[in-house]
Amino acid sequence: MEIVLVPGLWLHGSSWDAVVPRLEEAGHRVQALTLPGMESKDADRSGVTLADQVDTVVSAIDRAGGPVLLVAHSAGSGIAHCGVDARPDRVTRAVYVGGFPSPDGSPLLDGLPAHDGEVMMPDWVEMGEAANVVDLDEESISRLYAEAIPAPERVLTTPVRLRDERRYSVPVTAVCPEYTAADLRGWVESGEEAVSELARTADVEYVDLPGGHWPQLTQPDALARIILDAAGAG
Repeated sequence: MEIVLVPGLWLHGSSWDAVVPRLEEAGHRVQALTLPGMESKDADRSGVTLADQVDTVVSAIDRAGGPVLLVAHSAGSGIAHCGVDARPDRVTRAVYVGGFPSPDGSPLLDGLPAHDGEVMMPDWVEMGEAANVVDLDEESISRLYAEAIPAPERVLTTPVRLRDERRYSVPVTAVCPEYTAADLRGWVESGEEAVSELARTADVEYVDLPGGHWPQLTQPDALARIILDAAGAG
């Protein structure tokens, strides 16, 4: 199967480096994407839009020779879900790791401070979200912040546009790291707007992966096994 990996905000495609070999060893063809504006800290992000990043995902789906398993991390789940919306007949399953699709008309992530059109990775502990980095030691946390690439502001703040309701027939594996599967089910069942796309999806499998927000960095073997299970289910 063709597996397309979409990084979350502030990350390069190399964030999947520890996961990719495990998927390839199982016989899958893998594309680990670096989204526009995220090539390096020195990249020109001034004109990068949400549509540019979505188009990169759609192009990767179009390059695939067969059905696609689309895997995304964090807010990258909203970008990947736009790809599902654009190509619902090509994506056999979506895997959303530590994130969920933004509903139509909502931004990926609003409210973070921007400077000169860029949004820096926040200090998660200062934001009261220490669970995001609970399984990173001091050295790993320092490296995460040091290597984080500023995200284009318009990618975070532009409302998502979804048009094809066939997206709801594409099965989803929702991987729950710093929150639990029970938490996510509860948010869905209570009608939380942020997870309304999952609520309308016909087939959602909820999978616990206890730890912090970055399992591709801290638990690559465990995450790879979940992705391979999803490939088999797809």
